Amino acid sequence: MEKSSQVLNVLGLQISFRSGANLERARQAAQLLEERFAEQKQRASGGQGKDKVLMTFLALGLADDLLQTKNELEAMRNALASTLEKIKKSL
Repeated sequence: MEKSSQVLNVLGLQISFRSGANLERARQAAQLLEERFAEQKQRASGGQGKDKVLMTFLALGLADDLLQTKNELEAMRNALASTLEKIKKSL
């Protein structure tokens, strides 16, 4: 059986998603990209920046956010494991 795809417009590009993809999450991600790209464009020489450079800054910013979130998640997991270990020892 062939899966259908859905199309989402992201920064002026038509991007196809398979039907099983979480389209609402993709829409939210696209909105975040649009907002951050507009912010980068505004910062770059009054909106005159080159799109490739702006997209690179956008990608770096999102990658930094992802790495920071992964580090925070790992710290929370470690704290939770430590707390669980203390609870087990106290029983």
